[in-house]
Amino acid sequence: MFTDVRAVAVGVADTDAAITFFTECLGFEVRMDVPMSATMRWVEVAPHGAATSVALLASNGPPVGIDTGIRFVVDDAAASHARLSAAGVHVDELIVSDYAPPMFDFTDPDGNVYYASQHEG
Repeated sequence: MFTDVRAVAVGVADTDAAITFFTECLGFEVRMDVPMSATMRWVEVAPHGAATSVALLASNGPPVGIDTGIRFVVDDAAASHARLSAAGVHVDELIVSDYAPPMFDFTDPDGNVYYASQHEG
């Protein structure tokens, strides 16, 4: 039976630019960067200590510029929203309501949309 999720794949146009975005803007670490052929490499990035990685696949893989459906957990949504915005990341409005944790969505340089929500608990 299934026991975990190792990685989710996201299509990117430029692997090196995507690595820079995830490491410098989001603070992720590179977990794996290995060649698979002369023109392709397998790259995984993740927040420090996270069980699941994001695999950054060249545009001949998954589509680029999509709603990924990927939800990241942040410890402080307002502070994370402000930090990403200051780093030049396209972030949408911070949503705060009585019915759900604070959250926002953001877009990488390839137009892929991600979500961040504050962990409650």
